[in-house]
This record gives sequence, structure tokens and C-alpha cells, in this order.
Amino acid sequence: MSETYATRDGETGEAGEGAVENAPGSTPADVPGDVPPGPPPGPLSEPPSETRPETPSETPSETPSETPSEKPSEKPSEAATGATATTATPDGAGERAGARRRRLPRPAALAVPAGYLLASLLLYAGLWADLDRGYLVDSGRDQNQWEWFFAVTAHHVLSGDSPLFTTLQNYPLGANLMANTAMFGVSVPLAPLTAVLGPTVTWAAVLTGGLAATATAWYWLIRRHLTGNRTAAVVGGAVAAFAPPMIAHANAHANLVVLFVLPLVIDRMLKLCTGRRVLHDGVVLALLMTWQIFLGEEALLLAVTGMVVFAAAYACARPSAARAVAGPLARGLLTGAGVCLALVAFPLYWQFYGEQSYAAINHGPTGNPLLALVEFSERSLAGDPVTADRLSLNPTEQNAFYGWPLAVLFLVVTVTLWRRPVVKALAATVLVAAALSLGSDISLAGTEGAATVPGPWRLLDGLPLFESVIESRYAMVCAPPLGMLLALGWTAVSDAAAAARSASSAPDDRARRDRAVLIRVAGALALCAALLPVAPTPLETTERPAVPTVVTSGAWRSYVKPGESLVPVPLPSPGEASALRWQIEADFAFPLPAGYFMGPAGPRIPGQGSPPGYYGAVPRPTGEMLWDVRWSGRVPAIGPEERRAAREDLAFWRAGALVLQRQPNDTALRATLDRLLDEPGRPVGDAWVWDVP
Repeated sequence: MSETYATRDGETGEAGEGAVENAPGSTPADVPGDVPPGPPPGPLSEPPSETRPETPSETPSETPSETPSEKPSEKPSEAATGATATTATPDGAGERAGARRRRLPRPAALAVPAGYLLASLLLYAGLWADLDRGYLVDSGRDQNQWEWFFAVTAHHVLSGDSPLFTTLQNYPLGANLMANTAMFGVSVPLAPLTAVLGPTVTWAAVLTGGLAATATAWYWLIRRHLTGNRTAAVVGGAVAAFAPPMIAHANAHANLVVLFVLPLVIDRMLKLCTGRRVLHDGVVLALLMTWQIFLGEEALLLAVTGMVVFAAAYACARPSAARAVAGPLARGLLTGAGVCLALVAFPLYWQFYGEQSYAAINHGPTGNPLLALVEFSERSLAGDPVTADRLSLNPTEQNAFYGWPLAVLFLVVTVTLWRRPVVKALAATVLVAAALSLGSDISLAGTEGAATVPGPWRLLDGLPLFESVIESRYAMVCAPPLGMLLALGWTAVSDAAAAARSASSAPDDRARRDRAVLIRVAGALALCAALLPVAPTPLETTERPAVPTVVTSGAWRSYVKPGESLVPVPLPSPGEASALRWQIEADFAFPLPAGYFMGPAGPRIPGQGSPPGYYGAVPRPTGEMLWDVRWSGRVPAIGPEERRAAREDLAFWRAGALVLQRQPNDTALRATLDRLLDEPGRPVGDAWVWDVP
């Protein structure tokens, strides 16, 4: 059975766009028409047709593709004949050398990931330009959090400690890092890089490399299973990885950007459908799923939902094909599930039942307004910050914003190629994901008090695993199938141009050539009109606050003894987390109370389930007071009750010292602490310090 499962619709035995050239470095695919009876056909192969397709888009291209490297050979390949000079050596060394040469990526193939990497570097140019002080503006507090995750993972791994839990944040209770987005799938392997060059380098490398690797993986999957047209696959991979919702999360959420494992998961599932090596492919699938769990569980849940929708829609379009592959696919999935659960059993147990674990986090209604699907995001070429802000939760949650031109092109491609089962399944995936992203109550513009209608998210809302999902993120699931549909659309344009070039109805060669050029230009203009408005602009950066010299100089050691914490004023929280950088600069020599993480909203009560989740530490009176002063600039009334609460809170935090860095309303904060502690702070470098006896 060929490993290239997608053949030309209606022409199982002919080498059209579906009989793709495998990705560079992979073995050549067998010719589908030569497959002997045995394993069932692949899930994306199309049923045989008794008549030739009538439309040019369904006719296999008879001319070379865009690049000379894609021109099919007119003589039998070496792999097919085995009659080359390289096989003539007695020890087979020549054959092995020839095989190695055939596996080497060609320059054209290397240019694709290089192009994606260049695009990603341009996107993060501001961050790379100043790794010491550069900070992504739209990340809010998340860049501080992610850098801390990378740094604390490296600290624990290189110290021989478990990375699943730490007391360095939320001291003395600690934080369950498996229940947070610590991304052990990259933070653990990159621990040496983090230790040597710092977490900002790791942060920038993960974002930049993650986007490029994700685009390359989707390109590879599209080229391997959907179309051999390189240009089409490049477009598909770019849309899948650089679509507007992906760029929004590229500011702050590495777990929703580093998605290169998901195309590999899909590829392995398609291999399972052949029934050739079910045990082997099931184990490989388990390893990939395990890796993805340690990269991002939410992304896996979103992707699995999309896969289920695609599979159901494809089964409805081709029930006979679905029945043929159901057996080997089910066996492989059961094998993969068993192996994967064995590998992740303890980490998942710790996540849900370990120290500082929690149940679901209720985000409230977070669905996209309908208009968000067709408007432009803030970071797109045609974007309008005011409109995007009105239709989204915040800049990192602009989870749709595909633009109306792309929506129109989606409809055109879907209608034009509708008779193809794979197009029906891809279109269904886009529509269902978009519908789920609208939330439980669908509104036009999301304005308060506006009329709404019930949405399909009500079917999933509250179910295990789904109760913590921000439903607007389901619009991200639209990006890969949209990219695949555009890839099929461009392939259809190329095939139509090739058919026009070889048509006998035209009077002369020049007329045929002009018609082919016209078709390609029209297709290219349609793509540009849809994609240029949503093309991303470089992400904006600013300078982060400097770490106070009391920390960088080590002067804090005069105040904080072993076992005590250093208390930033105000305490680190989801609202302001720059103090996490202090700890990184001090090489985690002191713990911090509170912080920016996900944890339980209260203590676990014996006999009851886990408490609900909460962003940050459970509030304490003194911490709340200091934050009120920070935002308002007003010094509150301080009496015996407030001083008693402060003593209790400082004892709970095991505080050695409080440190106030220069910031807005720092005068009010200083006056509040002077009265609260009955002792004036002392200036140390560029900060004020209160020693706690």
C-alpha cells in the first residue's frame, strides 16, 4: 500500500495531484494503481470513477509543476527498476550510497522551512534585537510567566529535583507545575540552553522555531497526503501556522504556537488506516501523543475535536472507505492509548490529584461574536485595533479574525470542489469549529445586552476537560483545514492551467500559453486578495522594568535568611508579574510568596473533590491592600486590625524582607508600609527595603 493515501478524486489508479511526491527525505511512494490486493485503501483515497473528470481542476496535470524539481521522470525510476549502476558493486555499497543521495533534501525542499523560519524571525525581530530588555507588548504578564517556567524547569532538572512541583512561587504552599503550562516537552530538553543563555533566549527560540516548525510540519503533511504541488503546500502550511489567531497567541502562549507534533500525529493515524504495521504505528502514535501532552494538553484537545469532526464528515461522504479502515485504525488507537497512558499515568495523576492540584477553571462566557470571524485582527496588515479590541477579550485572545476575503475564498473553493469527499470533510471541520467558537450564546458583535441565539457550545460546556476551555479558541482549529482547502484550490488552478496549456481546441501554442497564464494569474490574485489583508505584521516590543539593584547586587542576602521569602511590593500576581524576573536574576536563591500561576482557589477538604482552579495565589488581606494602593494611589486607614492582619500574612509568607521598586504610586505604597509596619523603610540602591524581624 502506498504511504501516499490521497489520490485524485475519482481516479484511484492515475497519478494526479494525489499521487504526491513524498516529502524530502522520505521513501518514494508506491504507485497507487500498482497496489496488490491486501490492506484496505487509505482514508483519503478516492473511489474509482468510470468516467474521466469533466472539469479541468479534476484532470491530472500534464505539465511540470512550478519548479523543475517537480517534473516527473519519463523513464522508470531507480527505485522502481533497481537497474542502476549503484547496485553493481558486490558489497552493495553503491546501492547504499545511492539511497543516501536520494534521501538528501533538495535545495528547493530546504528553501521551504528556511522561508518559514525567515518569516518567523521577521515577526519576532524586535524581541531578538534586545534579548536583555525586550518584552512583547501584547503578552501582558505572560512573557514573565513563560520565562519563569523555562528557568525554574532548568533549575529543577539540573539540580536533580522533580520539575512537577515547586515552592519557589506561592511560598510556602508551592505550585503544581504539571497543572500549569510549563511545556516540559521543550523546557526539559532545552534546560541546558536556558541555563547557559537565559530564559529569554529560550522563550524567543521556542516561539520563533515553534512557528517555523509548525508551518513546515503542515507543509509536509499536505504535500505527503493531499497534493504534490509544492506551491499549494507552502500556502497551506503558511495559513495553518501564521493565521491571525495563531499570531495573536504568538505574543504570549507558546503552548498554542508550538504545534508541529499535531501534523505528525495525523500522519501516523493515516498510516494506521493502511493496516500494514498497526502495532508499530500505534506505539509511534503513543510517543507522539505523549510528547504533545507535555507540550500542551489544551492544543491536543482542540486538535482531537477537529480530527473527530473531520473523520465523521469523511465517513458520511465515503462510508465504504470508513468501514474499510475502521478495524486497523481502532486497533492502532487502542494500542497507542494503552502505551501513552502508561507513559503519562504518574504526571497526569500528579496534575489532577497531587499537591496544589485543582479542578476546572471557570472562565465564564468567552465565545467569539459572529463579526470576529470576518473582521481583521490588530496585528494584520488590514487590522483595526479598535474593532479587534471590541470583538475580543484581549490582544492575545483574538481567536478568529480571518477576514471576509478569506471567508469568501473558502466558500468559492468549497463550492467549486464540493464533489470531493476530502473537501466536504475539511469544510465541515472549518464550519463546526467556527460554530463552537461562538460560545453558548451567539451574538453579532458581542455588545452587552444584544440579542443572542443558543450556540452549539452548549453541547460541550461543562463536560469533563471542556469546562476549562476558552471556547473562542476553537476558531484556531479552522486554520489547518483552511490551509488545506486553499492548497487544493491552488492545485485545481494549476491543473486547469496545465489542461489549458495542452488543450487542442486553442488555435496555436501562444493562445494556449496565454490562457494558462491567465488562469494562474487569476488564481494568484484571488489568493493574494484573501491572504494579504490577514498577513501578520512584526510583533511590537518594549523595554521591561529593570531588576532592582538590591537583588542584582546580592544585598538582599542581608535581610532574607534561608527558609525565608523575599516579598515584592505589591506581591506578584496575574496583574503584575515582573518580580518573577528578580528570582531568575538571583538564580532562585529565594522563594516568592504569591505569583502568576494556576492553582486551587482554596485548601482541599477531606472527602471532597479538588477545589476549583484560580489564577494566582489565594488572596490575603495585606496583599489585597497593597494592590489597592498600587492601582488607586490612595493610602488607606491603618489601624490595629490591619496591623494584626499584616503580621499574620508576613508570618504565613515567612517573610524576611519587603522590597518596593520604583513604580507608579510608589510614594503611596511606601507610606502605607511605613504605617503598617510601624517602621520606615530604608533605601537600598534603587529600591526601599523593610526588614521583617
